[in-house]
This record gives sequence, structure tokens and C-alpha cells, in this order.
Amino acid sequence: MKMIKPIVNISKVIDNFDTVIIGFSGVLSDGGGVKVDAVNALINMKKIGKNIVLVSNSPLRVAALAKILHDNRVPLAVFDSMITAGEILHYRLKYRIGELSGIGSSFYILGDKSDLGVFAGLDFKPVDNLARADFLYMASAASPDDLMDKYLPDLQHAVSLNIPLLCVGNDTSTYKDGKVCLAPGAVAEQYAVLGGRILTLGKPDAKILAYALDGIENVDLSRTLMIGDNVPTDIKGANLLGISAALVSKGVHVNYVGEGYIPDVAKTRELSTNFDAYPDFVISNLRW
Repeated sequence: MKMIKPIVNISKVIDNFDTVIIGFSGVLSDGGGVKVDAVNALINMKKIGKNIVLVSNSPLRVAALAKILHDNRVPLAVFDSMITAGEILHYRLKYRIGELSGIGSSFYILGDKSDLGVFAGLDFKPVDNLARADFLYMASAASPDDLMDKYLPDLQHAVSLNIPLLCVGNDTSTYKDGKVCLAPGAVAEQYAVLGGRILTLGKPDAKILAYALDGIENVDLSRTLMIGDNVPTDIKGANLLGISAALVSKGVHVNYVGEGYIPDVAKTRELSTNFDAYPDFVISNLRW
């Protein structure tokens, strides 16, 4: 079983790595803004020549996420590459790749209806009547206070209609407005339990992490580190790709692993065992 080492500062281990992959929610953002210590850590990594790659399960297109970072005074020059689940989904919808080839063109939105950037310029149309939809689409919960019960009636109806649920991002929980809340992955899991067909895209798919590294020359996976706050997506993805991983404990798992400045290794190991995904390091927050 892998040893999990608690660290206070990422600078203590960064010399062992040339390339760093980071998540967005829970690492750079708490859902209400950016974490200043995390931004400073990125700046210091870049100063000493590290490659920095941002890989997010966000439904946003890359340009939209970059604007959020810019508006929050995150220097975009620290990133060598940036990819989102939303950007990949847009591409796959555009060319009707794989399971999306026969998905239809009309969709019913579950949750937040404010950002439909993945469909921009494409021949897809939202409908207000579930019975007229070819598929369900969910990018994020409508409110940080949403519970699964809110979505069950639509899910049960959709199962009876035998239409798939397209879910961007596999996270079952995420940060929104500074709190841990329901995410599309949990709704997709519930739909599958009810007997529905789900189409999901995002980490822990190691191909997404590998794709994000394509633009970096001479990447040595043995000297690549993933920093994320989500064990079943970030850490599992790192394990599948065969790279090292650091878990940010004050993220989506904070209610389990605690608020301590020095992370609880025993709790981290319990959590990792539950998902069969193990980080090499655990740090309370990304800081230099």
C-alpha cells in the first residue's frame, strides 16, 4: 500500500517534479474566488521553470474559464496548457464522436441553465418539455443547497422515456459559493441506479490528463505531479496515468478529513481506501 506523506508547503517536494497538473475547483478556487496562496504557489513554480497544466472537470469552455482566472488576477502566463471537460465535450458534440453520434439534437436541462457554452454554434436546442427531449443535460446544480430529491422526479420520468443523461464532469460533489455541494456526477450515478443510460466525460479518464500534456515537450511521467482535491477523479486519474499525486484536504473532502493545517493522514488513507485511489502527498491547501 502506498505511503501517504503529509506536507505543509508544496515547495518541500516540488524539486522532484518538472510538470504539475492542477485542478481548478478546490485547488485554485473555493467556489467564491481564487485562493491567494495557491496562486502564489503557481507563480513560484513557474519562476523555477516548472510546466503547469490546468485540467478541470468544469463545464465551462477554456476561454470562459480563462476569463474567470483573468478577472480574479490570476496570471494566465503561468499555464503552459489548459483544458476543461466542457471544451472536450464541445469538440465531441461538434463532430458527433463515439456515443454522441446518435444522441439527437434536443435536450432538457437539469440544474443550472446559465451556461450552455458547450453547445455554442452547434445544432442543439434546449426544450422545456422533457417528453420532447432526445437527452438530458447537466453541467452543475442550480443551487449550492440542492439535494438529490429535487432531481428525482425528472430522472424517473426520463427513465420511463428511455433517454440518456449527458453529464459533463464526473465529480459527485464540488465547491460552489464556498461550500461543498451536489455535483452532476452524483445525479448521473442516481440515474444509472434507476436504470437510465449515462454519458459522462471528465477526470478520472487518464486520456484527458494525457491529452492535456500533449503540448508539453519531453514530458517525463515519473516527474509529473497531479494536485487535486477530489480522490475519485483527480487522484484516481493520476493513479491511472501512473503519475504522482497530492491531495488538497481542504476541498470537497474537508468534512471527512478535517480543517487541520497539518492534514490527517489516517483519515486520508481511509478515504483513499474507499475509492481505491491513493495520493503520494496530502496538503491542507496549495501553498508555496
